Amino acid sequence: MNDSEAAAGGWSRRAALTTLTATTAATALGGRAAAEVGRHGPGAGHGWHEQTANGRLYEIRSGRHRAVVAGVAATLLSWRVDGTEMLLTHSADDPGEGYQGKTILPWPNRIDRGSYEFGGRELQVPINEPSRQSALHGLMSFVEWEPVRHRRDSVRLRYRSHPRYGYPFHMEFTVDYAVDRHGVRCTLTAENVGREAAPVGWANHTYVAAGPGGTDAMELRLPADTYYRTNERLIPTGTASVSGTRYDFRRRHRIGETKLDTAFTGLERDHWGEAVVRIGLEDGRDVLLRVDGAHEHLQVYTDDGASEDRAQPPRSGITVEPSTCPPNAFVTGEDVRVLAPGERHGGSWSLSLSTRDGAE
Repeated sequence: MNDSEAAAGGWSRRAALTTLTATTAATALGGRAAAEVGRHGPGAGHGWHEQTANGRLYEIRSGRHRAVVAGVAATLLSWRVDGTEMLLTHSADDPGEGYQGKTILPWPNRIDRGSYEFGGRELQVPINEPSRQSALHGLMSFVEWEPVRHRRDSVRLRYRSHPRYGYPFHMEFTVDYAVDRHGVRCTLTAENVGREAAPVGWANHTYVAAGPGGTDAMELRLPADTYYRTNERLIPTGTASVSGTRYDFRRRHRIGETKLDTAFTGLERDHWGEAVVRIGLEDGRDVLLRVDGAHEHLQVYTDDGASEDRAQPPRSGITVEPSTCPPNAFVTGEDVRVLAPGERHGGSWSLSLSTRDGAE
């Protein structure tokens, strides 16, 4: 056991790198987000754009695919295929809701009561979900990442997280978004630039938009054999097999009235080491989400939030979040990556669009 493992008290360490692809339905909301590029800077994917409520905007495109990345939270704000918006999103001048498209760091989902132990210290991060007494979705959902490189078909952003209350670790994060003939791909790299071991986990919160029938009319194929049971505050209390439960989407079927705010693991992988999620759209096409081996978990949310103060009605889409660790992992240590000083770790996921027979 090396020093970083010892400092983590035996926290598990998972690794792997590969690549991936997936995507879905139409909504005019994403059109407003993409249109901001024309108002706030060059439309060819070069140079830096003026500030919006979501920071600078970076347009990237290749063939049928066009994406807009926002600097705040390294957000995938728009993904269009042949001019049709595939994401449930919002205007660039709207702060948005539900963490749509955001990169979630340095932990995904919740920390129970915001308290965890690491390296023999009791640490406390701010509780930002008072109703559940939890610290939700890390510390970087409202900070702007700095541009490193912007090309016609790709953009690289970076954020340096200095030691702070509750997370006294010095980290640097780099995210790369790229589009090609298949779709859009995201690769995130975390590096410990400090002097002590540091825990880290991440997720991405991009939603696929539903059609007129809402989430109920979508289909889902989720290659996961295990789900996390939770208490009333959505903190995991254990795991169980999906067999015979409403959580079993190993064979694709219509989502219907099923409500999910559920973490899954035990992912089936193809010969490339990727787990492939299929989200079936009303128009007969599938959005494919591919996640590499760094992402051992998927958090699925069927967009069931209350309608008050929402720009869209509930169940307007679905998010299947590529996650490196499950909810409350900073408390349990499950699949949290512990980086020694100078160590890096990364992972990738992607979105693509296909017909039901698999043609992209």
